[in-house]
Amino acid sequence: MHSHSLLLASCFAISCLLVSCQPSRAPKSASALSPPTAELHTTRWALYSLDMQPLAVSPGNDIYFQLSATETYVEGQIGCNRFRGSFELPVEGQLRFGQLLLTKMNCPDLLIESRFMQALRSTRAYRISGDTLRLYDNKTAASLAELLASRP
Repeated sequence: MHSHSLLLASCFAISCLLVSCQPSRAPKSASALSPPTAELHTTRWALYSLDMQPLAVSPGNDIYFQLSATETYVEGQIGCNRFRGSFELPVEGQLRFGQLLLTKMNCPDLLIESRFMQALRSTRAYRISGDTLRLYDNKTAASLAELLASRP
């Protein structure tokens, strides 16, 4: 009789342990499932990757742009030069930059600046995932540039 009680108590203890190891079935909040999506307009988009290559930008030489919320102009900085111009959003998911005017200071890395300006000129589409903006042309599936939402 004593061994039967001991066996029953052991089975009960093991069952309790197994139940306590089960994952919680409580629903996750929407914010835990995916990060909130940044807005295309008014967000300062800082360059992170160009032609699928991550960039290391030195402090004070930020590369970013910001689209106006009320007008169709874009402004930003590419290293030590600044730029401003127009943009259009023909339909959802499409983005085209118009004439972009930039300052002509002698910067240490003009190659990245010219590559970024070329990426902007070639942009025909965009996609936002969370805090990441990807720019695309209409020729390849790879992104021309990846930018992260940042605070000014």
